Amino acid sequence: MNLQATHVREAADYIGSKISVKPEVGLIMGSGLGILGDYIEEAVVIPYSDIPHFPISTVEGHAGELMIGMLSGRPVVLMRGRFHMYEGYGPDLTAFPVRVMKAIGVSKLVVTNAAGGVNTNFSPGDLMVISDHINFQGKNPLVGPNDNELGVRFPDMSQPYSKRLRELASNTAMEQGFTLQEGVYIAVLGPSYETPAEIRMMRVMGADAVGMSTVAEVIAANHAGIEVLGISCISNMASGILNQPLSHDEVMETTERVKSRFLGLITGLVPSL
Repeated sequence: MNLQATHVREAADYIGSKISVKPEVGLIMGSGLGILGDYIEEAVVIPYSDIPHFPISTVEGHAGELMIGMLSGRPVVLMRGRFHMYEGYGPDLTAFPVRVMKAIGVSKLVVTNAAGGVNTNFSPGDLMVISDHINFQGKNPLVGPNDNELGVRFPDMSQPYSKRLRELASNTAMEQGFTLQEGVYIAVLGPSYETPAEIRMMRVMGADAVGMSTVAEVIAANHAGIEVLGISCISNMASGILNQPLSHDEVMETTERVKSRFLGLITGLVPSL
């Protein structure tokens, strides 16, 4: 067992000592989307700072706490706030909570983010189910010695986002009276927003939305054998599409506007995951 596996076990043991349910579904909430935590019943709340080896979230809109409880009748673990490489964390630490989720019982992961719309057919407030991703961060959480306890050395990434779960999400949205966009998410390092030239390049590469998170977590989840669903909230149009500057305030305002639709989608999905 390597050092990371030891740290995963120590964090999982600490969380296990605080809870009475074994979570089946993991939920990672992006900027402004942690409101889902208000709907967790019988919740045990654990600050990240209390969990051995957990990093600390430093970004506005990320509460920095783990919640374990019941959502729509299913035992879940929810991250209110995630970790980003632009905060100074390596990809292994960024993905560390996914390892811990696996160790406490999670087999399905719903990962969400606020993203810029690269596809000009999108509009702020759209929800996009992620069909695939492009890792443009230049880093991978699997670099270094591999521990077979965590996963195989060369994990398959031909379907990083489960086709079954994508179809389930689209059907759930239709039942609720709206249509999910679907597209490719490209992850960049950040924290600066992209230039118009970079966005034009990304569009040529086949990207539909851009953000600064998610990919390391999804790689680690696939490595661990966790089935993944990814959902982006298109919080703004990417640089150069509209004649206006970009800001985190706009991201937060958009996620606030679409929160009821987002909440309905997730709570409707969880029983069937």
